[in-house]
Amino acid sequence: MIMQTTLTDSVEEAAAILNSGGVVAFPTETVYGLGAGICHPEALLRLFRAKGRPADNPLIVHLSSVGQVAEVASSLSLQAEQLIARFFPGPLTLVLKKNPSVPYTVTAGLESVGVRCPANPVAREFLRLACCPVAAPSANRSGLPSATSWEAVMEDLDGKIDCLLRGKPSAIGLESTIVDCSGKRPLLLRAGAITLEQLRAVVPEITTVAVTVQEKRPKCPGLKYPHYAPKATIRLCTAAGNIDGNLSPAAYIGLLEPPQSMKLLKVCRSLEEYGQELFSFFRLCDASGIEVIYCELPSDDGLGRAIRDRLMRAAGLC
Repeated sequence: MIMQTTLTDSVEEAAAILNSGGVVAFPTETVYGLGAGICHPEALLRLFRAKGRPADNPLIVHLSSVGQVAEVASSLSLQAEQLIARFFPGPLTLVLKKNPSVPYTVTAGLESVGVRCPANPVAREFLRLACCPVAAPSANRSGLPSATSWEAVMEDLDGKIDCLLRGKPSAIGLESTIVDCSGKRPLLLRAGAITLEQLRAVVPEITTVAVTVQEKRPKCPGLKYPHYAPKATIRLCTAAGNIDGNLSPAAYIGLLEPPQSMKLLKVCRSLEEYGQELFSFFRLCDASGIEVIYCELPSDDGLGRAIRDRLMRAAGLC
């Protein structure tokens, strides 16, 4: 079904469309989100259809303030309270025991729900004006690189959603860190801008768990189906030296200068820039007819853990 997608800079207009049962894309500091009110069952179904998202892939509920957590979570562990106090609002999602008011459409039938309070001021005002908490995956077609600009959202979803609230490019460029606090011991399910080291400084007992796309009933997005992949083939390199220059047209993104010329090149000054530019670079490569993208694998600590995760999934290696 093709519809007219309203492109607006008005938070009030976007919130009014959401409150009337619309599906609205909006900016956050991680990536752009695609939102539907959890009190609008038909809007939730339309969100899944617009993305081409499987119904067994749970959504993250976005809140305007910490005070809303009780609306979607039935209880909080001490560890969850500590993480909320330190990192909300911000790029952190916590998996919590769900409040009965949260529909199973949002949680993919699970008794837990992912909860996040974004730091982006436009997102927070939009969520404040929403009539109920907003379920929102990334605003892109399922499996493709996440959208970090409003232009990327339009590229994927124009004519499929009711509204796009235009904002600045995402400051982080990677989806939120996810910690499961619904069980006896908190588990890091997805790496993000809030690093494992930062999390353990608050809750030392957080552990990691190896999760692949074969996970049968994932508690959060990104753990069952392939994600983040451009049309081009992803080739991972541990240093800029192990690149086959015979493969072309090719592109490169990483921290080190490659030894050969590339059709497209992005040498990042820091891990922060690498994360911010990764998905937009993938989209640029697809638009430019690139067949192979060489991506330097950063070290598996700090923000490098999150970038490695996205690269490995984009390459189909986990």
